[in-house]
Amino acid sequence: MKTSDFDYNLPEELIAQTPLEKRSDSRLLVLNRDNTQLHHDIFKNIGDYLNAGDVLVLNNTKVIPARLYGVKHGTHANIEVLLLNSYGTNLWEALVKPARRVKVGTQISFGDGLLLARCIESLEEGIRHFELEFEGDLEAILDQLGEMPLPPYIHEKLANQSRYQTVYSKITGSAASPTAGLHFTPELLQALKAKGVIIQYITLHVGLGTFRPVMVEDVKKHKMHSEFYSMDQSTADALNLAKRENRTIVAVGTTTVRTLETIYNHHDRFVAATGSTDIFIYPGYEFRAIDTLITNFHLPKSTLLMLVSAFASKEIIMNAYQVAVKEKYRFFSFGDSMIIRKNK
Repeated sequence: MKTSDFDYNLPEELIAQTPLEKRSDSRLLVLNRDNTQLHHDIFKNIGDYLNAGDVLVLNNTKVIPARLYGVKHGTHANIEVLLLNSYGTNLWEALVKPARRVKVGTQISFGDGLLLARCIESLEEGIRHFELEFEGDLEAILDQLGEMPLPPYIHEKLANQSRYQTVYSKITGSAASPTAGLHFTPELLQALKAKGVIIQYITLHVGLGTFRPVMVEDVKKHKMHSEFYSMDQSTADALNLAKRENRTIVAVGTTTVRTLETIYNHHDRFVAATGSTDIFIYPGYEFRAIDTLITNFHLPKSTLLMLVSAFASKEIIMNAYQVAVKEKYRFFSFGDSMIIRKNK
């Protein structure tokens, strides 16, 4: 299986640069993966495709202002650091630019010394491990010094930083937003609860495993980076009950899919668990945890597009994407959405 098999042509003007004024006004492409039928709707009508008793699982991770601009001690070279995840007290994995200027022992100052980062390990692909030094609360310092790490294909400045967070974001730690959830509003979630949809949460902190591009032509040779996940007992109980009663489990976003599939594969059921996952889902994968997927439109040749193609088939998804392009759907983080269902 080749990475180029997952390429498609996308006019640049279809890459959404800003979010819509109202989150739930985004368009919704509805795909039945059993009969390949497509039709068009608006996301605020998502409840029309969910039933009482369905379990809707959301990723409640919260994006940190993870992009920092600092100065290297000694040379005063400008260094950009994107914090990816914390793996210990004041220890962080980060992506740096230019990587060649940051070696073990390099110290970088941010905000005239308000935050210091000392490189303690140098890895491939621009990854570095840092020990941070600061006084006070790191989250407050990042709020002061950091920028929201918008993807490189977004060129417009985001006027309201909260629009890159889901309305239910809670657990701080992501370097990117789980964008399939950006379409939900508090009112819409309340309406779904009133209908009898059971809403549960997992956490997966989005990092390189989600947004790193595939650099090899043979899909099977791509190595996913690990990302932190967590599920509590309440969510595990609700999902196990849904499985026993043959009710539909709806994953919102690829990060939720990867968390649910990881836990179910490890335990043959859902359990309260915390860990890291490097699961790579591409066509040929047999889904065990989920029945329905709500997702955005993804970049060509990305692991996210491969995951969605595994859920419905590459042919069905590529056809759906062609239709979305023809109908001028908005793509990527601030773009429109699709729901992929099956007959059950």
